[in-house]
Amino acid sequence: MQTLLHLLEHYGVLIVFGIVLVEQLGLPIPAFPLLIVAGALAVDGDMHFATVLAAALAACLISDFTWFRAGRYFGKRILRLLCRISLSPDYCVSQTEDKFKRWGPKALVVSKFIPGFNTIAAPMSGAMGTSPKRFFFYAGLGGLLWSSTGILVGVIFHASVQQVLDLLSTMGSTALLVLAALLGMFLLYKYLERRRFRQALQIERIGIDELLELIEQGEEPLMVDARSATAQALEPAVPGAMFFNGKEPVPAMITMDKDRHIIVYCSCPNDVTAAQVAKLLHEHGFHRARPLHGGLDAWNAAYRSDLPVSSSLISEGLPS
Repeated sequence: MQTLLHLLEHYGVLIVFGIVLVEQLGLPIPAFPLLIVAGALAVDGDMHFATVLAAALAACLISDFTWFRAGRYFGKRILRLLCRISLSPDYCVSQTEDKFKRWGPKALVVSKFIPGFNTIAAPMSGAMGTSPKRFFFYAGLGGLLWSSTGILVGVIFHASVQQVLDLLSTMGSTALLVLAALLGMFLLYKYLERRRFRQALQIERIGIDELLELIEQGEEPLMVDARSATAQALEPAVPGAMFFNGKEPVPAMITMDKDRHIIVYCSCPNDVTAAQVAKLLHEHGFHRARPLHGGLDAWNAAYRSDLPVSSSLISEGLPS
């Protein structure tokens, strides 16, 4: 631990740059506490405010621009990938899509303070067609605000931070074990949170082959688009699908036959949003509502592979 503090004092700027960079790229390594420590060390003259701030800001911009370009090139695919590997519950994309739609690139100013939003905001900017100039402006403001806040906290509480550092230095290797244990507990908590969320959404799903078979049998299942408004703007919906963006079934469903097959689809990992909506429809008496396994991707794949798609489904539509 003493060696680690020595390295921080002598190579603090490089360490700050590296840790902030990998954290902003998505690894579960907390960089904000390091900024607080750097701010405290700057008060004692072991580090320089300007260089620490510049290093943190540069790391933020490099990471953000990397994700921005990925979002511009891969679009919705990179967002789904991020949620598959994220430690946050799988609704991260569906929650942040409409936040970004509401605020636009301005959301980048505060995105780093919102868990789950930080990783999504930059690629979302690219996917939504934000210009590089606007992106750099708001991402720069956000990175500057986040970095300076961490450093400022360390400056204000530098005496307390120094006491903690002194305590850790006397603990030797035990301090590293404590820090490793805390990080492990954090990762375990996020894993259990994700697992609990998935278990809460256990519901029977329908595969694309079974759906197409229902269509060919003349069942005419109602397709319900449960994606966010932002996702609907990024990819066209299934022809004739009803849009469902609220917490209650739309008025057009009230007079419908409760025994009709209702297929709910989304474009989020593990069909999470579709499962949520299907469960809600069950509560309102639509017991044949099921989420489509694979969501819109499964439908598009079947459509592109020239599998038969009923013309009655395509021609049918209900008002949103």
